[in-house]
Amino acid sequence: MTSRFLKQRPNSWSLLLGSWLDEKRTATNGKRTAALLLLTAGLGLSAQAQDPRLPARKPGLEPAPLQTEQLAPDRPAADTARVFALQNLAELVFANHPVVKQAALLSETARAQVQQARGGFDPKLGSGFDRKLFGGTDYYNNWANELKVPIWPAGIDLKVGYDRMVGRYVNPEYRTPLDGLAVAGLSVPLGQGLLIDARRSTLRQACIMVDAAEADQVKQINEIWLQAAKDYWTWYYTYQQMRLIEEGVELAATRFRGTSRRALLGDQAPIDSVEAQITVQDRQVQYEQLLVELQNARLLLSNHLWNRDGQPVELPAYAVPQRPPLTPVDTLALRGLLDFADSRHPTLLKLDAKIRQLGVEERYRRELLKPTLNVSGYLLSRGDFYRPEVPASYDFGLNNYKVGVDFAVPLFLRKERGKLWETRVKVQDATLEQQNSRRSIVTQVSAKFNALKAYERQLLLQAQTIENQRTLLRAETQKFELGESTIFLVNARETKLIDLRLKQESLRASYEKTLAELYYYAGTRTANPED
Repeated sequence: MTSRFLKQRPNSWSLLLGSWLDEKRTATNGKRTAALLLLTAGLGLSAQAQDPRLPARKPGLEPAPLQTEQLAPDRPAADTARVFALQNLAELVFANHPVVKQAALLSETARAQVQQARGGFDPKLGSGFDRKLFGGTDYYNNWANELKVPIWPAGIDLKVGYDRMVGRYVNPEYRTPLDGLAVAGLSVPLGQGLLIDARRSTLRQACIMVDAAEADQVKQINEIWLQAAKDYWTWYYTYQQMRLIEEGVELAATRFRGTSRRALLGDQAPIDSVEAQITVQDRQVQYEQLLVELQNARLLLSNHLWNRDGQPVELPAYAVPQRPPLTPVDTLALRGLLDFADSRHPTLLKLDAKIRQLGVEERYRRELLKPTLNVSGYLLSRGDFYRPEVPASYDFGLNNYKVGVDFAVPLFLRKERGKLWETRVKVQDATLEQQNSRRSIVTQVSAKFNALKAYERQLLLQAQTIENQRTLLRAETQKFELGESTIFLVNARETKLIDLRLKQESLRASYEKTLAELYYYAGTRTANPED
């Protein structure tokens, strides 16, 4: 069963829901009628309890057994189409939950930052034009064009340009022939920026942050699934509580009817019917309280249910939880989880990405300690160099060039050394955090594994205790039939059996919650992390 639980089988689910509601109304009306009859009988017994003639047998009445059934053992769901399994919840959460979709945006944001960083290596085309004409005099006519292409290795910039600067008052340093001047050359950093510069540092860090974003995405999805799984098993436990108390009410009501009839026959003290009625009423109060808790647990689980259109949906009232699989985890599986956590836990992956990012930053900061030494060289030619009649002395060649050298170095380098120091401290901090997180993960996984093993032993002992208590209740009932026990002891035995069954369901729910926590602390969601 997949997401069709809510979508693909509307007709069958509608028919099932209608018939189930009719049965529920009939049962409810029957229970209300029985409750009124019981209350009337109880009032009658209370009034007759002071009548000394009560023990007299009334004609037409035959003795009735006190109880013909015991608290039923575990039973599977009657209609499997109603079962809303944990796998159904997983499919809906991972496909439609808004927080899961929001987590996917982390990777998209990181990739967008990578694209921004790649923009530092985009070719850049620029052009500028200035002209001044005043009083009939052409002061200047300047037209500058440049295409600059950054090259990844060595931080080299390739430059191609065309300048035309003419006019009466143009600086001779920049004056060009009337046809303009073509430029082609390179700018190479020989000192600072040769091995790494700001552009390469930004791009490398952005690429590393993609890994960090993906690890953070996995971590957020794991958190959502952990909470959803816990809410699911809380719903299961509340549902089982309601079922057990409901059955306890029916058993107590059967005992009350039998006790009341025996009292009317004179075979039993009337006060015993009062004791039986108190038990019925006490369990009815518990049942009403559990109905409210079940509704709240269903609403809490519905917080994780969304359709593909992004609209919240609610868990149907007729849905029932699956039985806990109680999947055992052995030491071999534990070792596999620990190995997976050591290599692919999202917290460790995120810290590893942070350390690698800081490593790139540290390398860049060390580069800034070098002096700035930039060498540039450009070949020159007249703007109409493409014409064959241009003299060779004005064409591209070793005789027509422009070179430049830039040099600068701070005398104390306090800013650069301070930045490098800060970066190294951050690297140490992230490394120590990673070591502590790795140790904490191993401890948490091992602790949850130990808790699972303890639950396995407790469940085994609890099953044996329940069987012993069931035998004790059966013997107590037989003793009561023989007149060697009291209704108080029978009720106490049965209440103890119900409490033991409730404890068993609590252990089962706690086992599944602990199993979900084990997978979460190992950095996964299932028993097979590689899947």
